[in-house]
Amino acid sequence: MSNPRVVIVGVGFAGLNAAKALRKAPVRLTIIDRRNFHLFQPLLYQVATAALNPSDIAYPIRSIFRRQRNVVSVLLAEVVNIDLDASEITLDDGQTILYDYLVVATGATHSYFGHDEWSEVAPGLKTIEDALVIRSRVLRAFEEAERNPDQADRWLSFVVVGAGPTGVELAGALIEIAVHAVGDEFDAVDPRNARVVLVEGTNRVLPPYPEGLSASARRQLEKLGVEVLTSALVELIDLDGVSLSTGERIEAGTVIWAAGVEASPLGRMLGAEMDRSGRVMVQPDLSVAGQPNVFVAGDLALVEGVPGVAPAAIQMGRHVASAIWADISGENRLPFRYRDKGSLATIGRARGVADIRGIRFSGLFAWIAWLAIHIFYLIGFRNRVFVLASWAWSYLTFRRGARIITGLPKHE
Repeated sequence: MSNPRVVIVGVGFAGLNAAKALRKAPVRLTIIDRRNFHLFQPLLYQVATAALNPSDIAYPIRSIFRRQRNVVSVLLAEVVNIDLDASEITLDDGQTILYDYLVVATGATHSYFGHDEWSEVAPGLKTIEDALVIRSRVLRAFEEAERNPDQADRWLSFVVVGAGPTGVELAGALIEIAVHAVGDEFDAVDPRNARVVLVEGTNRVLPPYPEGLSASARRQLEKLGVEVLTSALVELIDLDGVSLSTGERIEAGTVIWAAGVEASPLGRMLGAEMDRSGRVMVQPDLSVAGQPNVFVAGDLALVEGVPGVAPAAIQMGRHVASAIWADISGENRLPFRYRDKGSLATIGRARGVADIRGIRFSGLFAWIAWLAIHIFYLIGFRNRVFVLASWAWSYLTFRRGARIITGLPKHE
C-alpha cells in the first residue's frame, strides 16, 4: 500500500507547521499556495511603515521544503473547488488532485462589516501588496502636504480604525515616522505636527488583553502623541476623512483599516457550519464534521477560546500533523488543547505591553521581549540578520530605510 497523500492548502503559520511536523511521516505531501512565499504577518505593519522591506519578512516556500523528502510537489496555484465525496480538489488551471488527507489553512482577510466600498480609501493590512499600498499612501501624504501647504492639516492627519495589536502598532509607528524619520526633511511643512488618531469601537484599546495592559497601552500611545478615541464607531469613510458615531468628523488624507477580519472563502466549500465571519466550526481534533480526513487550521478554524493569533495557528498546524500521525500509527487522535503562551504588542520605540504566562509588564522590557520572540520565529538566517540590523539602525538613528513610494494610490 502506498503512502497516504496529504494535501496542504495555505502556507501560513498553520500550514507551514503542519507540513514541517510531518517531515518524517510516511506520507506524500503536496503543498499549495497562491503565493510562492511564507509571510511572517506579525511584522507586516513594519513594511507598511517603512521599517522593513518585503523580502525581510517573506521566505520562498520551495526553499523551506527543499530538503524535506516527503514533499512531492509544491504548487503555485489557487484552489477553486473541493469535492469531498471524491476526495479531490480542483485548481485554477483545471488540474485536479486527489487526497487521502486534506488540510485547509488559508487564513483570513479584511472585513469591512458590510461596507466593502471603504476598502478603496481605507486599505487593510493582510498581504505584502496591502503593506506597500499603505506605505506609499503614508509617504505620499507628506509629499502632498509639502506641495500643498494650505491643505497640510488634512494631509498630515492619519486615522487608524481598530485598536487591536495591528492598529496599536501602526498608530505608534506613524507617529515615529512623522516625528523622527522625516521630521526635519521638509521645507514648507513640519511633519512633526502630524495628527495620528486611533479609533476603537469598544471602550478600550487592545480589547482581548487584560484591562491593566490596555490602560498601559493607551497611556504609552498618548505619551507618544497618538489621539485615542474609544467607544467610537465608524459611520462613513471617504476620500477626505472619517465620520464617527460620536458625531465627530476627522478630516484626514490617510485612513488605514485594522478593525475586522473575515475568514477565507475556501471554508464555504467544506459544507460545514460556520460563524458570521466565515470560520469553520471544527471537531475537537480539528477535523470537519463528517469528514475525518479533512482538517481546518489557523484563522479559518473556529475553536472556542482560541484567538486568531500566530501561536494558535502554529499549535493547530502541529496538532493536525499529530492526528495524521496517529492514524498512520493506529492510535487514537487526541483533542486539540490550546496552550496560551501570552500576548505581546509593541507601541513604538522601546514601548510595549506583554502578558506572558500570567506575568504582565509594559514599557522597555515588553518591547525587548517582543523583539526577541519575533526574531526567533522568523524563518531564514538571512531574514533574522537583516531584520535585526534594520531594527538596530532604526533604534540608533531613528531613521527608516525602506521609505520608497511605489505605484499610485488607487483613488488617485
